[in-house]
Amino acid sequence: MSPTDPHAANSPDITLVAKPANAEPEVTACWSESGVYGDGSCVELQKFVHCRNCPVYSAAGLRLIDRGLPPNYRNEWTRHFAKEKRIPEAGSASVIMFRIQSEWLALPTHHFQEVAEKRPIHSVPNRPGGIVLGLANVRGELVICMSLGHLLQIEQMVPLEVVRADYQRLLVVVWETSKLAFPVQEVHGPNRFNPQGLPTTGARPHARYAQGMLDWENRPVSLLDAEQLLSNLTRCLA
Repeated sequence: MSPTDPHAANSPDITLVAKPANAEPEVTACWSESGVYGDGSCVELQKFVHCRNCPVYSAAGLRLIDRGLPPNYRNEWTRHFAKEKRIPEAGSASVIMFRIQSEWLALPTHHFQEVAEKRPIHSVPNRPGGIVLGLANVRGELVICMSLGHLLQIEQMVPLEVVRADYQRLLVVVWETSKLAFPVQEVHGPNRFNPQGLPTTGARPHARYAQGMLDWENRPVSLLDAEQLLSNLTRCLA
């Protein structure tokens, strides 16, 4: 700092450590020692309140902006941008993926109306057993909730009372003129994929409802047949 600086006599300064002639001066940051990021003992804080309002801080910023480029900086970035860019092939189908217990499943995105937060599901009188969980209030509308896990035999040993309480998201889907919801533990998407040549689901319990398997982050995801699945869900209400 020059002798004519008004803060030269009573304010912290930028300390420049001696370096070889071709090296950049090192800035010792007073703001991390006696300023707001240090012990707060700098007398100039009474005037400037925060170090970012002090000309010493501003001068240090200008030095950093004006400093020379590091060695090999241009060469490293030249090699980076010279690499061949490989753009992955975009998929033509979009799905929402969700988890019920340990199983990851997927349905076409256009069937979903909403991914809702957890909320109370009230049981319906005179509907013992089955897969109907009850009614939930979604944006002021009562929506019938179903246990998709029970239909797919993923949660066949779990009581409906546990399913009503033990979930994180409520997926609201639309099928023809019906609106249904089912609780899940986790949701991810939308995700796009290529629907051609999907591998089969094998001997999984829900294989009859699946069109094939998707590979997502090294996890197998069963792509469900929306028409067959949702039509069966609505028939369960009859």
